[in-house]
Amino acid sequence: MKHVRRAFWLALSTLLGPVVTAAPAPLAPPPTGLEFIDTSFENASPAWYEPTADGTIRVHLLYDLERASPNRAAGHLHLRVHGQPGVQLRFEIVNLDNVWNGTPGSVAKEWQAISVSDDGRNWRVIDADNSSGVSVRFAVTLTGPSLYVARLEPYRISDLEKFLASIRSHPLVAITPIGHTVQGRELEIVRVGHEDAPYRVFLRARAHPWEPAGNWLIEGLVSKLLRGDAEAAKLLARTCYYILPMANKDGVALGRTRFNALGMDLNRNWDRPADRELAPENYALERWLEAMIAAGKKPHFALELHNDGSGRLHISRPPVPALAQHVERMTRFEQLLRQHTWFTEGATNAAFKNSGTLGEGWLERYGIDAAVHEFNANWIAGRGERPQGRHWREYGEQLTTVFHQYFAAVKP
Repeated sequence: MKHVRRAFWLALSTLLGPVVTAAPAPLAPPPTGLEFIDTSFENASPAWYEPTADGTIRVHLLYDLERASPNRAAGHLHLRVHGQPGVQLRFEIVNLDNVWNGTPGSVAKEWQAISVSDDGRNWRVIDADNSSGVSVRFAVTLTGPSLYVARLEPYRISDLEKFLASIRSHPLVAITPIGHTVQGRELEIVRVGHEDAPYRVFLRARAHPWEPAGNWLIEGLVSKLLRGDAEAAKLLARTCYYILPMANKDGVALGRTRFNALGMDLNRNWDRPADRELAPENYALERWLEAMIAAGKKPHFALELHNDGSGRLHISRPPVPALAQHVERMTRFEQLLRQHTWFTEGATNAAFKNSGTLGEGWLERYGIDAAVHEFNANWIAGRGERPQGRHWREYGEQLTTVFHQYFAAVKP
């Protein structure tokens, strides 16, 4: 048998002739001055990179994927570039062909700016080129041995822990654990104000890990309420705030874009009971909410905080009793936003419906006035500036006045 196999291969090689293997094309050398791109730190993007022939550094973001769905997401950018001081480096960010609600679309089309920092704390914004429609390009100059590069000014778990430590002992603050993430990180509800205040507001941030605006907003809102002056006392006499400051801690820690560690979108499926195994983050929040309702402390208003490329207030319209009255109240809320904050973006489409979001699900299942508030990741029209953490902190301060005026007018 051995001789038969040998004869077969000899005959085949005679028939085909010698096999010629082409030498692989040589790889482009790293750009002069680049040493390394670090993706190992807290909130860093999962990515790999390669130099191109023209010296550009092409960064391939890694997608996170939704469970049992074609949906995928890549759009969070947070890297630390090491190199020689004074060197200019050109970057191209690729793998931006996301799938959202089953529909393909490149996130490059709504990505216009990059944030950079020498120390990871003090950030500045530069323009990015997204004219290709499929990638984002920008150039940076290293002023020291390394430079942090991010899509938006980051807000990490360590930032949240530092902030919570600064307010934990305040007599008007209660921080209550409600459960854990998939990977075991503790989730907490932060109460700010008097439990017996006539009105209650719920805020949730960071269901999608790449979107830090909500965390900066919460810092501004809480700091305003705890200022200890006459205005803060007036605000707290009317409204008590309950806050889930970072819903998707696993995703934030791992530098993900949209889904939790088991591929679940935490701003979907609120039209049904939460899955305890796949979305423990939502299950914990749902249990907390139902306990509040049982105790006669149902929130009067819920606001879900996000970033995107348009920055609108999304008022959903599911088929619920008294929908017209709900829309009327939300319209009043939107008017107050435009009066007391820098919010100027276009109104929500009158036919808008986004099934399963917290804004829609809490209205359908619990009768709570709720909405999803997006913040433009590229531009603040009301300020004429690229957004940074300080702008969203300012918005949080302004939002306290909005709620104060809302409950004075609406009285739900």
